[in-house]
Amino acid sequence: MTTYGSFPGARPRRLRTTPAMRRMVAQTRLHPADLILPAFVREGISAPVEIGAMPGVVQHTRDSLKKAAVEAMEAGVSGIMLFGVPEEEKKDAAGTVGTDPDGILQVALRDVRAEVGDGLIVMSDLCLDEFTDHGHCGVLDSEGRVDNDATLERYAEMAQVQADAGAHVVAPSGMMDGQVGVIRDALDQARHEDVSVLAYTAKYSSAFYGPFREAVGSSLKGDRKTYQQDPANTRESLRELALDLEEGADMVMVKPAGPYLDILARVADAVDVPVAAYQISGEYSMIEAAAERGWIDRDRAIMESLTGIKRAGANMILTYWATEVARQL
Repeated sequence: MTTYGSFPGARPRRLRTTPAMRRMVAQTRLHPADLILPAFVREGISAPVEIGAMPGVVQHTRDSLKKAAVEAMEAGVSGIMLFGVPEEEKKDAAGTVGTDPDGILQVALRDVRAEVGDGLIVMSDLCLDEFTDHGHCGVLDSEGRVDNDATLERYAEMAQVQADAGAHVVAPSGMMDGQVGVIRDALDQARHEDVSVLAYTAKYSSAFYGPFREAVGSSLKGDRKTYQQDPANTRESLRELALDLEEGADMVMVKPAGPYLDILARVADAVDVPVAAYQISGEYSMIEAAAERGWIDRDRAIMESLTGIKRAGANMILTYWATEVARQL
């Protein structure tokens, strides 16, 4: 029998031989504390409403939201991000229900905070799109364009109202220029110095938001390309990052996650603050739809997608599977 000395001398397969070996040398590990659960609460319903485009996700009642928050906390999930869905007739051009202390989002923040206290980080989406009759993330000028600076005034008010309602973290998602600085100032002036700002630093104008529009009952006509980022671009994400940090962001986010892992990695390498990534509705729905048809292994696909996001540099991952995955981990 012919021998070839030590060839091949390098045998990487030695470190893949058994499940125990692979577990021992794994570089990336998911943990329940990495996860944040996005949740929708809808006004005027008596039972949770299933979201057709997002199998397994619902628009909650106030009571079912409280239950979901407790379940997430008990599973070890770190946070819950709340989105409010008002009754259609309450929407207007300025999104005033979004700053009404008795609006659905503020009521839900008080409900959840009373239920979980400090055991779960209660986060609030800070944006107008759920509350405006035109569906844009800001107020419009006389020509129908989103007015950046007028919108900042509304965001400042929203920040104070959400903090008053009990939010530990506010998360401005509208991609208005200067939003982080204005919100930080507004919180500090209202003596909410301990409320953190999670900046949606790189939020791209994505086709993968489709199912979310159903989830929040969006009234949007047209698109958000004048304020959300162009999927073709990288440099502007890094510019947005520098501005958000200068304005006082405590944490930063990349959204969507899966199609923008390169951006996530660049952001994670560049900062010394926690980095979040949002695995959005379209990412969720694609896996659920393919699994329903038997095309992929659902559980493995979920874990692989989340591991990829963590490997790219995310400290926290917003995912609709947060509670389910936390229990498995």
